Amino acid sequence: MDNELKVIVVCGGISTEREVSLRSGAAVFEALVGYGYKNVELFDLTKDNLSSLIAKKPDIAFLALHGKGGEDGCIQGALSLAGIAYTGPGVEASAVCMNKILTKEVLRAHRLPTPKSLTLHRDECVDKTGVTERLLREIGLPMVLKSPCQGSSIGVVIVRDEQRIADAMAEIFSYGDLLLVEEFLDGVELTLPIFGNSELVVLPDIEITSENEFYDYEAKYTKGLCHHIIPARISDETREAVRDVGTRAYRALGCRGLSRIDFIVDSKKGPHIIEVNTIPGMTEMSLFPDAAREAGISFGELLSRLIELGLE
Repeated sequence: MDNELKVIVVCGGISTEREVSLRSGAAVFEALVGYGYKNVELFDLTKDNLSSLIAKKPDIAFLALHGKGGEDGCIQGALSLAGIAYTGPGVEASAVCMNKILTKEVLRAHRLPTPKSLTLHRDECVDKTGVTERLLREIGLPMVLKSPCQGSSIGVVIVRDEQRIADAMAEIFSYGDLLLVEEFLDGVELTLPIFGNSELVVLPDIEITSENEFYDYEAKYTKGLCHHIIPARISDETREAVRDVGTRAYRALGCRGLSRIDFIVDSKKGPHIIEVNTIPGMTEMSLFPDAAREAGISFGELLSRLIELGLE
């Protein structure tokens, strides 16, 4: 560890996940200072101060910038052009993983399990009755409607009643012009955190339970509404399958630095990938630091290793 490195922790941004990003950034900043880094700065990125960030010329930017502008390759591209190193995956992997539709296409091309789905543009959904009939025929109830480029479970609706489909579609289209509709899988929700470039470290899997209908935004960031069970309550055979599928997905999507692979382990169909997070949360309630602690890696050590991977 080079504790003289100039590290700027980038957080905030302009996405719907701004508040979570600020919390992640503050937690990372405090942990790095506590671990012994002497030249660390916390930077709240807005639409007006990108040039100020680049002008600071850090040795590395630690990205805690969730959502659009952060996880989608935009900040990675700007930093790459400026010759500034950063943590986490590069432009291409970030852009693909942020888009749930593109992620699924890559996973399917590599024959990796992901829920059956249908993608619709707003213009295809004028005939609400016709679209409803199509979704019932091709996906069936219950179904999950998602905005493809949101995070932290924002823009996700589980529909169990045919009468709710039209309202759910309207909610999703409030975020953009594309709608991803997936089959609902019934089973254990878990996540597999991974870090590394060429050599990967697979951290313990975590089972997630929620007091709400699913692991939504409120459950993720309200103490007492979600529970992390490490390791997940799955068979050894299933755990091996999750680790195999997760590492293959990490490589297929071109991830570097770190990523978190989210699964549903369906009671009949087995593990299926539901999404990939390239800048996972780093708050006091986040999954990645929990898994690292279970593996004997402190929060400070984890962050230091991510910095080394970014410089590599």
